[in-house]
Amino acid sequence: MPTTTEHVVHGLGVSPGLVCAPWLAFGTPVETSAEDPVGESVPAEIARVRDALATVSGDLEARAAQVDGVASEILLVSAAMARDPGIVSAAEENLRGGMPTAHAVRVAFDGFCTTLEALGGYLAERVADLRDLGHRAVAVLLGVPMPGIPDPGHPFVLVARDLSPADTAMLGGSEVVGLLTAEGGPTSHTAILAKSLGLPAIVNCAGLDRLVEGRPVVLDGATGEVVVDPGERRRSEVAERIAEARVAVTTGPGRTRDGAPVGLLVNIGTVDDAVRAATADSEGVGLFRTEFLYLGRQTAPTLDEQITTYTAVLEKFAGRKVVVRTLDSGSDKPLTFLDLGAEENPALGVRGLRVGSVYPDVLATQLEALGVAASSTGADLWVMAPMVATADEAEGFAALARSRGIAKVGAMIEIPSAALRARDLLEHLDFVSIGTNDLSQYTCAADRMAGGLATLLDPWQPAVLDLVGLVGAAGAEAGVPVGVCGEAASDPALAPVLVGLGVTSLSMVAPSLGAVRARLAATDLDRCREMAVAARSAQSPQAARSAVAALGSGAPR
Repeated sequence: MPTTTEHVVHGLGVSPGLVCAPWLAFGTPVETSAEDPVGESVPAEIARVRDALATVSGDLEARAAQVDGVASEILLVSAAMARDPGIVSAAEENLRGGMPTAHAVRVAFDGFCTTLEALGGYLAERVADLRDLGHRAVAVLLGVPMPGIPDPGHPFVLVARDLSPADTAMLGGSEVVGLLTAEGGPTSHTAILAKSLGLPAIVNCAGLDRLVEGRPVVLDGATGEVVVDPGERRRSEVAERIAEARVAVTTGPGRTRDGAPVGLLVNIGTVDDAVRAATADSEGVGLFRTEFLYLGRQTAPTLDEQITTYTAVLEKFAGRKVVVRTLDSGSDKPLTFLDLGAEENPALGVRGLRVGSVYPDVLATQLEALGVAASSTGADLWVMAPMVATADEAEGFAALARSRGIAKVGAMIEIPSAALRARDLLEHLDFVSIGTNDLSQYTCAADRMAGGLATLLDPWQPAVLDLVGLVGAAGAEAGVPVGVCGEAASDPALAPVLVGLGVTSLSMVAPSLGAVRARLAATDLDRCREMAVAARSAQSPQAARSAVAALGSGAPR
């Protein structure tokens, strides 16, 4: 029998926050068997399969109507996948081979999952979506509840092997106050959506088999620590820390305790995102992901379409900075109208700025639209290119952007070569922004979608911090702003370290602004620098966290 004595397990903290609540398991999918009863008529059973898939698709579309932004988009994509005729064809073949109906559907989905896993990259990322759709279709066929989020009538921490995008997208309407999964990584849908909802979350956590359902856990999304069956003293300490955090949240521009400015900005991807984020207490947009305007289309958006979209976003942030990332397609974001050919390793292939070398008109049109939108709104527009590797690329992009009326031109630092030669790049640029997600992937040679490699993707990795420090030093020397717009920017414990490394602005999902602002306001700049030295001197992410935590906030020693 599992013990209920207080003990600690660790995972990877991907969305900061502290919570204490009982935990409940995610509803498990029903199993099927080749020994189940076989339907009397194959045509009738095929019709049942079609109806079940239509029911699943309709349910997801109904959920999409209840949410907005990224969550709605994810649900609509899943709904479309459920209507793929290839699923019905595979299930029909299984039925004609004598399989029971529900089992025929499960095997059909399993076959597609195996194929996508073998292809890797963006397609492998869709496996979780497909598997979830299969579970839902089977539940409909068997007349049992779909697997999903419990509804106990009280706040709880949700524990699961992993969560599908469809279920993660619905967390905002549930009583879930924290997430704990055995799989997943820092850039998974679970991590990204948890941050957008302000939910503390830990992924890739071992030892969950020791949990007794319904018992309390303390979850710290910043450190990745889970305290199972906390005692009364621990619960009291956690309650005090939660209360202190609520009081500590400040407003206004980001500042260290001794007044050093640190820009605090938001990440957006759509006009709807801009509408919501415009009301947040931020200094503007640090990352506008423009690829959402291109995804799911058969043709590229026209110049006028782009002008309309960019103008709408810039108007929402009148008087504030808006940093736009040009189209970041390829690899995990393929576009049907941009044929890049088959690539054995898309993550290292034609993506980001490199697409502009194959389709120069697409990049030129986007820059022209941005220039027009900026001139018509008078906005403080900054434009940067993704996947810049060399000074020559930076110089070429800067010249093209300025020829289209862009006043402030920058680049993403996502590739180690760009970080190592940041001084060279900055000779041609007005700013840079570090994308810690890709920088971690390329520094540690770990696929962002490989949950088993999650620790290598930890932004606290000292090697990644070394590269951030190189860029920060180059920026300070050149007098050029250095931002961070990757997931690392939303970690309040890491924020002072990044500032100590020379970062001048942090961009994140809006719910993270308060905690990051409060942590910086409690820490002097020199202490930030001490923390940066301590983190870089460590030999592992956990050791880096511990070293920084030991220094505490406040004035330098």
